[in-house]
Amino acid sequence: MTRERRLSWINGLLLPFLNVLTAFLATAVVFILIGVDPIKATKILIYGALGYDEGLGYTLYYATNFVFTGLAVAVAFHAGLFNIGGEGQAYVGGLGTALVALYINPALSAWIVIPLAISGGLLFGALWAIIPAYLQAYRGSHIVITTIMFNFLASALMVYILVNVLREVGEMSPESGDFIKASWLPFVHDIFASFGYKIAKSPLNLSILVALFFSGLVWFFLWHTRWGFAIRAVGKSNDAAIYGGINPKKIIVITMCISGALAGLVGINELMGVQHRLFLNFNYGYGFGGIAVALMGRNHPIGILIAAFLFGILYQGGAELDFELQNVSRDIVVVMQGLVILFCGGLEYLYRPVLIRFLAPIEATE
Repeated sequence: MTRERRLSWINGLLLPFLNVLTAFLATAVVFILIGVDPIKATKILIYGALGYDEGLGYTLYYATNFVFTGLAVAVAFHAGLFNIGGEGQAYVGGLGTALVALYINPALSAWIVIPLAISGGLLFGALWAIIPAYLQAYRGSHIVITTIMFNFLASALMVYILVNVLREVGEMSPESGDFIKASWLPFVHDIFASFGYKIAKSPLNLSILVALFFSGLVWFFLWHTRWGFAIRAVGKSNDAAIYGGINPKKIIVITMCISGALAGLVGINELMGVQHRLFLNFNYGYGFGGIAVALMGRNHPIGILIAAFLFGILYQGGAELDFELQNVSRDIVVVMQGLVILFCGGLEYLYRPVLIRFLAPIEATE
């Protein structure tokens, strides 16, 4: 095996594995400090997430949201951008989905309504990302600062719209009315039941297929198209991209729009698939969780699918821990996320020098 191939294995497989393992070992220390047996907690977490039909359904349901936001972060990262605004882009994207699902002609077929509602989420998510993109490209504003600001703006905007525009007359709760039924995505347990197979009910719906489709689309776009090459070139070296005839400013705007559009797909799972109405904070935590998913998955769609599944396990297993153990709350999931970000982001190359020294040393030439 050549040294380049060994370096690829180190960076793409061994480093993420060791970083995640270190994060889990640090979590075990946290469990010990609060008086919880980490082995017992691990068994409860794994059983709650994978041990029965309903738990697995919830795990995949959570993972679907993390796939969307993880892809959003990864696409931006390949252009050298740290899009931390997935939370706001998912929120506003849900508004786009909701507007289509609420006001489109109810006589239309689901084959027309569902693609239009998905397109609404893509469009609104992209529009919410275009202003930070423009400010970064043409005014020199830092993308992290502007996207964080737009997260707060999205929250304020959604409160105003739900309270003053979309809330039904006579209702106290800040939420919209029900979507038309043609926009509802079928649940997986209902699909299985139609073929004679009975599985436990869960919120898992066909948006998981949308997540898989966009994962494949992002892979093809980034590594097999001219635009994808331009995005990666800008991310590697701005000066080299300019020398090669690429306009970095244009690429930054396009990349952020794609990133925002992907984050805007969260509403498909939460709104079209489960709740069938627009409500406050349906996006809570998924935008920031997507950062950890992208870091863990090395910004590659396959890695993101695996990392999203792992975070789905943490979310569902965290709920089980909260129910079974008195000393543990669901906030332990936030601790795990933070540790994953620490070791997969801030301390990403902690083990790299040692691994390269023993597994891929520079060979002396005669």
